[in-house]
Amino acid sequence: MDGATIYALGTPQPSRAHPGALSVIRLSGPRAAAVLVFLTEPGAFARGRSAREPALPAPRRMVLRTLYDPLGGEAIDRGLVVWFEAPNTETGETIAELHLHGGRAVVGAALEAIRRLDLCRMAEPGEFTRRAFENGKLDLTQAEGIADLVAAETEQQRRLALQQMDGALHKLYEEWRTLGLGTLAHLEAAIDFPDEDLPPGLAQGVRDGIQRLRAGIGAHLADRRGERLRDGLHIAIIGPPNAGKSSLLNLLARRDAAIVSETAGTTRDVIEVHLDLGGWPVVLADTAGLRESTDVIEQEGVRRARARAAAADLRLLVLDASGDWQAVMRTLMASTENWDPARDIVVLNKIDLAAPDAAGVVPLSARSGAGLPDLLARLECSASAVMEEGVQDQGGAPPLTRARHREALAEAYASLGRALSAPEIALAAEDLRLALRAIGRITGTVRVEELLDVIFRDFCIGK
Repeated sequence: MDGATIYALGTPQPSRAHPGALSVIRLSGPRAAAVLVFLTEPGAFARGRSAREPALPAPRRMVLRTLYDPLGGEAIDRGLVVWFEAPNTETGETIAELHLHGGRAVVGAALEAIRRLDLCRMAEPGEFTRRAFENGKLDLTQAEGIADLVAAETEQQRRLALQQMDGALHKLYEEWRTLGLGTLAHLEAAIDFPDEDLPPGLAQGVRDGIQRLRAGIGAHLADRRGERLRDGLHIAIIGPPNAGKSSLLNLLARRDAAIVSETAGTTRDVIEVHLDLGGWPVVLADTAGLRESTDVIEQEGVRRARARAAAADLRLLVLDASGDWQAVMRTLMASTENWDPARDIVVLNKIDLAAPDAAGVVPLSARSGAGLPDLLARLECSASAVMEEGVQDQGGAPPLTRARHREALAEAYASLGRALSAPEIALAAEDLRLALRAIGRITGTVRVEELLDVIFRDFCIGK
């Protein structure tokens, strides 16, 4: 952190097609309040007025001010301004905000006026949040929660991001770190004072501490909810050619995402669409029709379809109600890897052409939309079941959200396993130190500059 004052537009950039009603420009750093004075009092910059003189409003009090070009004195806009005194701010530094009208000309002129003062520089992506981290206002998991909240597209993603931003993961990992540090202290006492009378049961207490820590991390690693919520549940639409798979994809997506044709084998590759399914993010994949073929390209499409079905969280088997669907269903269910009768769904399409009486399947007409509400209800139920998979013993703990966390925790889990089987107490202590260092990398307790650059460069500018 270079100590410079930074500024950025904190709201979406207005465009000709979408001018904003309101735009907010944020500043953070030692000169933020001075910039506010120079922009709101004509001639202040030329006179070199200090930011401590009366033109500066009381901190945390929003006031109406006219914004001026500090060099030419021309009025730019009239809006609300506010400043916050360090260190009790979001970034830990002095912060100022300009709440202006959202037109392109207004925002452009205001940003140019700030630039011409030559007292601050444009912020890098994520630099406001990084400064909050650098100044101890939040840890890395909370910073990542902010990024996830900005990027959230569904209700469930929003809830998870807010939970993480509020420190749920930070609290869990700090509890583990505290447990590990206490256990390590006992280990080091045994190493440093081997001839002293140490408390009885110390060795068993150390072992119990390592086992508790490893069990907690192991259960956390088994919880896939967070990563599924970030990346989306993968649902594969499978079935024979001409059963209506592409029509179902278009119906669920509410647009023509896939080509629909009566010619068998039209879909050769996997076609994906992203949906919000009752608050769950979903990646829905239309696949090639499953059948025997001599066409090399179609064979590859069938191979990809089976691979996608095997890897998916859920499968929708679409069958033609006007044909011998029961025989086809038995064959495809038996040949589909990872088919789960309790969660995967059989969709009997084209009920406008035939209306067979069948239990355990969802009747549907992709052409008219009949049966769609029942299918959506079944999908939401199955999605919920997948999301809660393997978390019965978590006790309400927040889920793991990022691959970076998983990698560090897997390293910690392996180190703790070695500590339990170490032939020497010194080796056990070193493995426990490695585990704690891996946990510390998640929250930022262990500082790695390259890691910080990767995390914060994916933020939007002004955040």
